Amino acid sequence: MKFTTLIYIAFVIVVVSSWAPTKAIVEEEKVICYAKELSPCEPAAQTGSKPTTECCKKLKEQESCLCGYAKTYRKYISYEGARKILEACAIPIPTC
Repeated sequence: MKFTTLIYIAFVIVVVSSWAPTKAIVEEEKVICYAKELSPCEPAAQTGSKPTTECCKKLKEQESCLCGYAKTYRKYISYEGARKILEACAIPIPTC
């Protein structure tokens, strides 16, 4: 095989591999659903007060877990209270 052919094949491999999405793009960020992470939201849930910035941050991080929490803790969660907290944090109400 000629040297120029090897160079051409190497060039094609580099170009084609640059078209492939990277691992970081293909995989979604995985969130571990751990209800204890939402402990900063307890005061707002218990008293109806405005949620803290930390509460909103944790809710946003755990947003993909909200339906699971709703199913698991349904008898302990006030729908109205949860809705107010989510709205105050500008997080859409999930459709489960």
